[in-house]
Amino acid sequence: MAVKIDRHGQASVLSQYEIELLFSEGLGSARDRALFGFCLYTAARIAEACSMRTEDVYTSTGKVRPYINIRKGSTKGKLSTRTIPVIEDLRSLLSAWQPSAGPTYLFPSRHPNHHWRHITADGAAAIFKKACRQVGIEGASTHSFRRTALTQMSSAGIPLRVIQEVSGHRTLTELQKYLEVSDAQVRGAVASLSLLSYNGLPRFADSDLELPSLPPLRAKEEGKELGYCEHPPASWE
Repeated sequence: MAVKIDRHGQASVLSQYEIELLFSEGLGSARDRALFGFCLYTAARIAEACSMRTEDVYTSTGKVRPYINIRKGSTKGKLSTRTIPVIEDLRSLLSAWQPSAGPTYLFPSRHPNHHWRHITADGAAAIFKKACRQVGIEGASTHSFRRTALTQMSSAGIPLRVIQEVSGHRTLTELQKYLEVSDAQVRGAVASLSLLSYNGLPRFADSDLELPSLPPLRAKEEGKELGYCEHPPASWE
């Protein structure tokens, strides 16, 4: 599969090893881990994550909500609000970031004079690019987290219609473009054909196709039932 190089190509799907490498060595702050963890564990677009409002993530007492709303106005095409359950991995990252979250936006701008704004998608991309360079990952972009999350759901056997509820795609056709098929999955698909194997099935020689001859007594009796004579008259010959 072609990887993304200089903004060309499709963002790669991250492996488990690459995810661990990024979060342990590449992303150096609680903010960065919370930001990209949000993308990974909600399958959100980077622009959606950057514009998250603090009140949609934490309760008035500072606790992480059990469900997070990604508002309609922040989504691509502004189609509808998505509600995503918070799994424990994301809860941990957001809890660590909570003391530094902005009063309005979850991830405020890094510029000291723009604290009332949120971090931009381009700013997040620069952070991620630096992290990838630091740990030696190529072909990935901020969009890799969304692709990785959706591909993981598909590989786990989650129905596409359910994944669509999480991703917010308008059609299943759009969603399927995001899903990567791995070499292992292709090998598994072909290996499944072994269930159609002819090995072990009975094999018939040509002689097996002939009807078995009847025992002499039974043949004699069945001949009588059909009207045959044991010693036909000479006129029949």
